[in-house]
Amino acid sequence: MQKKLSFVAPALTTICMLLLGSGIEAKAATLIKIATQSPLSGAMSVIGSDIKNGTQLAIEQLSGPLTRMGFRIQLAPYDDQGNPDTGVANAKAIVSDPDILGVIGHYNSGVQIPSSEEYHAANLPNISPANTNPKVTDRGYLEVNRVCGRDDVQGAVGAQYAKNKGIKNVFVMHDKTAYGQGIAEYFQKEAKTLGVRVAGFTGTEEKANFDAILSPVLASKPDCIYFGGMFDQAAVLFKQARQKGFKGMCLSDDGFDSPDSAKIGGDVLLQGAGTFFSTVSGPANIYPDTKKFVTDFKAKFGSDPQPFAAQSYDATAILLKAIENAAKANGGKLPEREDVAKAIRAIQKFHGITSTITFDRKGDPMVARYFVVQDTAKEPSQWANNKVIETLDIKAPQ
Repeated sequence: MQKKLSFVAPALTTICMLLLGSGIEAKAATLIKIATQSPLSGAMSVIGSDIKNGTQLAIEQLSGPLTRMGFRIQLAPYDDQGNPDTGVANAKAIVSDPDILGVIGHYNSGVQIPSSEEYHAANLPNISPANTNPKVTDRGYLEVNRVCGRDDVQGAVGAQYAKNKGIKNVFVMHDKTAYGQGIAEYFQKEAKTLGVRVAGFTGTEEKANFDAILSPVLASKPDCIYFGGMFDQAAVLFKQARQKGFKGMCLSDDGFDSPDSAKIGGDVLLQGAGTFFSTVSGPANIYPDTKKFVTDFKAKFGSDPQPFAAQSYDATAILLKAIENAAKANGGKLPEREDVAKAIRAIQKFHGITSTITFDRKGDPMVARYFVVQDTAKEPSQWANNKVIETLDIKAPQ
């Protein structure tokens, strides 16, 4: 065995010297990282993990053109925990990594808004699959975009649905976050415009026992309770309202869109006039071009995609295409972050799996899709089969 090795080593050395002498060298691929920011731990990790997974699948399936150009694409996931301070700390780490050319995220607008100030300062492109607060794009930052709709439209969609269902008296609540309070205010504004009486408007950070809060709510005899915020509060609130005898409509927003709502509330939420929510992200299986995505996602991750996973896939697809375009414009070399940001805005009519996307001057999709969905799930496994009541394509406010 030792004799064989003694012959192999000189032979390999000779081959390497010949290759070097002929000018042929092994060239390492240039690393490009794409970061994600979403809750990967805590109560919102069910949705946040699939935002990351949507990006991961897109990188694996759509990086071919960049790989052939000599780049290696790597996912860099960050857990923002749904917390603004954590998101900002992560953002500082992200912008300091020169290999990162873009960020997909976040889930919570209250985390995205302060975190994206860091991206803006560093010229780092950010495409959000899920953030709906108007301030996300109304700041006019070149680096910040989203593939979903806005709360000033979504809140109005919810109020219009309530009015069309005969609601005359509504009590509006929210979770005191930028997202929850914002959409509740837009709902309230549109409800009043439509002649719906708003019996009360209040915010709460309570997540377990709503007894003291529900007493004045139910005393106002609303035929609808609207909650702006996340499922871990809304589902508990609605369940306790039902248990106290509330028979009217329960209505929320896309923060309610999680199978954990069914886990918390079960068939109690299906009682009375039912539970409904508006959303900018319908179930993945209702889009005409998501069949392969749903199949591939389930094969890789072992479960159906949660809300915003498909939007994360589209956001990543746009970012990859923009990096490719910017690299080509740079003679095949690694582009600057600012050039990628400009390339994102230059993309026209990008055919994603959820929609065809062109960003306007603020970074909103020129046309976004909104849904009203009825909760019909008695358990989490039935969540993807909730009934879609309305589908609306609406232009972005200018």
